[in-house]
Amino acid sequence: MPNTYSATQKTLHWLIALLIVGVYLLTFGEDFYERGHPMRATIWWLHISFGLLLLGLVLARIGLRFTRGTPALPPEMTPVERGASQAVHLGLYLLMLGIPLVGVVLTWLRGDTLSFFGLFTIPSPVEADRTLGRSVKEIHELGANLILALAAVHAAAALWHHFVRRDGVLARMLPGRGNEQPGLAD
Repeated sequence: MPNTYSATQKTLHWLIALLIVGVYLLTFGEDFYERGHPMRATIWWLHISFGLLLLGLVLARIGLRFTRGTPALPPEMTPVERGASQAVHLGLYLLMLGIPLVGVVLTWLRGDTLSFFGLFTIPSPVEADRTLGRSVKEIHELGANLILALAAVHAAAALWHHFVRRDGVLARMLPGRGNEQPGLAD
């Protein structure tokens, strides 16, 4: 079992965190433009493209987690702390997968094709249904708010481990930190 996350795991962690915040904040950009303004369509095109990129990176991260594993938690953590850690991580992974997938469904229910930065498009396999789309949009937005709340809990716990417990939990995920075990590939 590794004693720190690999450089690839760390890169994916921080890139995914930035993408989650960026994709969330991007949605507020449409408020600066009137309905029908072409920039609103560009904002949503970017939101969808970055959302698909996020989904791909999360899948890569999950694959790496299964193949490489994760460092063991400090032995002084209580069973309650370990359970809370597992619950938060599971929630984050479920939301990181679920939100983009719900976004894909939402895009198709609006009658739009998925576009990944214009490199390829995936036409909707379902008929447009704006009424159902509004309900799916609410689920998508709820998930986005939940992931930010859960990420805040995750970050607060990491900072608590770093500054109060001083047990090295956060250091395992910081770039350029930790002792990579020789022979373990990213």
